[in-house]
Amino acid sequence: MKTAAPRTAIIPVAGLGTRLLPATKALPKGMLPLIDRPAVQYVVEEAAGAGLTDVVLVTGEDSDAFMAYFEPADRLERLLADRGHHEVIAELQASSELPVASVRQAAPRGLGDAVLRCAEHVGAEPFAVLFGDNILSPGDDLMTKMIAARKRYGGTILALTEVAADETSARCVAAFEATADEGVVRVTDLVEKPDPSTAPSNWIMIGRCVCDPAIFDVLRETPPGLGGEIQLSDALRTLARADPAIGGGVHALLYRGRRFDTGNKQDYLRTTVELACSRPDLAGQFLPWLRHYVDTVIPSGAVR
Repeated sequence: MKTAAPRTAIIPVAGLGTRLLPATKALPKGMLPLIDRPAVQYVVEEAAGAGLTDVVLVTGEDSDAFMAYFEPADRLERLLADRGHHEVIAELQASSELPVASVRQAAPRGLGDAVLRCAEHVGAEPFAVLFGDNILSPGDDLMTKMIAARKRYGGTILALTEVAADETSARCVAAFEATADEGVVRVTDLVEKPDPSTAPSNWIMIGRCVCDPAIFDVLRETPPGLGGEIQLSDALRTLARADPAIGGGVHALLYRGRRFDTGNKQDYLRTTVELACSRPDLAGQFLPWLRHYVDTVIPSGAVR
């Protein structure tokens, strides 16, 4: 399976969204808008842009909201057409043309459990995992590079990013060694939420993986870990030590681009601002307003 290219993207979106309550009481966090489209659409578009043709959302009890968004909206399109809003119709049709299916995770039992629920859908092929609350910079081609690395190295490919040492206690931290390719490392261990004093590095796993199908059998044998959940990182740790002949081996790309965890308030706000600044249809008016606002508010003492 070394040279097989993945076709399927698994996007877990079943989290409770506790850091964004009360908004997520009625609306899944993946459906919260970033300007004029939900967060999950950016991730789905990233997957499609990397050539992944089959997208599976792992949802909770709120799957209807996701599927309704990605389904055609014939009645709304007719109403908009009657009012001459043809440019909006094109945007609606673009979201409904994305290849999206769903698998339900009735209770939040961890990312490992979410991925395992897609085993029947994926079959014996490599696949990608993209966390539904992680947004990368517009135009970033990280997933494309990860798929290319999978073709070269086989096994499983992760993405790592560097953080401050005091942030490692809330993340999955990797130990690794260099390869002949600059920016690609071989992962030797993964530690979930270590004490900063014992963390093997300050490079953390972010929400992008290209997995060998061997991970499904590993997940079936993986007991609940931290928080009583099936941790994807525990299965990846097992694969890092497994024989490449049976799908083992884990490599990673060292990612230095911009990444936002839209599951928390601060990064949700930062993501909204950065996306607005990067969009040609908004930046012309938004950036001058933002500069004026910052210049006006900071001297006043309202922001410290």
